[in-house]
Amino acid sequence: MDIPGHVAPFWKSFVSTQKSDPTPRFYETFHFDDNEPSANELAELVLRGKKRATAGLVWVFEHDRKPLPRVGDLNVVTNWATQPLCVIETVQIDIVPYEEVSAEFAATEGEGDGSLRFWREAHWAYFGRECKR
Repeated sequence: MDIPGHVAPFWKSFVSTQKSDPTPRFYETFHFDDNEPSANELAELVLRGKKRATAGLVWVFEHDRKPLPRVGDLNVVTNWATQPLCVIETVQIDIVPYEEVSAEFAATEGEGDGSLRFWREAHWAYFGRECKR
C-alpha cells in the first residue's frame, strides 16, 4: 500500500530509525472509533502503553473487500484530526466470536475500566454503528 501524503513525513522519520525499510509491511493509517472524543482518548491510551490491543468486525473487512491484517503489519495511528501519533505493529491476530472475547483481552485492550463488561457494552454499541454504516 502507498503511504498517504498526510503521514508521509512522519513515516519517513520512522523509517530513518529502522535497520531496513519497513514500508512493505505498511498496512494502513487510521484513528480509533467513529467520534472525535473517543478517537483521541483511545490514541492517548496507546501512547501511554495502556491500550495494547484492538478489535474489529471481520464482516467489515469482507464488506469493504479489504484484506485482514497480518502479523508483522505496521499501522500509523492518528488522532481524529489525522495527525500521526505513533506506529503500531500487529503481533497477534485472533478471530473470536463476540461472546467468546475474554476478560484478559478486554483488559489488554485497556479501554474504560478494563473490564469485560465495559468492553462488551462499548463494542456492542460500536459494532452496531459499524453494521449500520
